Amino acid sequence: MTDRKLALETWESLFRAQHELFMAMAADFDGTAITQAEYDVLLTVVRSPEMTARLRDVTSNMLISQPSVSRLVDRMVARGLIQKCPDPEDGRGALIRATEDGARAFRAVATVHGRSIAQRMSKLDDDELRTLHALTEKLRGL
Repeated sequence: MTDRKLALETWESLFRAQHELFMAMAADFDGTAITQAEYDVLLTVVRSPEMTARLRDVTSNMLISQPSVSRLVDRMVARGLIQKCPDPEDGRGALIRATEDGARAFRAVATVHGRSIAQRMSKLDDDELRTLHALTEKLRGL
């Protein structure tokens, strides 16, 4: 049986580490054309075939509620970062496609943000990174 105290301490440490890294990396978006939340939407969309993803897939990858994602997507459409159209395979769904401006803004931030992530994660060696990755996937049930 798992040691309850150790489980709680480990959870708190994992949560705090994630939160601190997330807050530190928020600076990666200072002065950029897109916000951190917009980057998260574009991450799913730009990496999808033909830079197009289902809205439900975008929503499932976000850490905010579905109504918040919908409002964010609508703001991004208004800013010209993405296009939204009906999903021909799902009458209630929508497809989200990155515009050239959206893809360009994403790539500009992705370069800086990727370096920032690598720098912060460099405190761990490759074996530790593989172990951490395996453990977090296990916790997520993957």
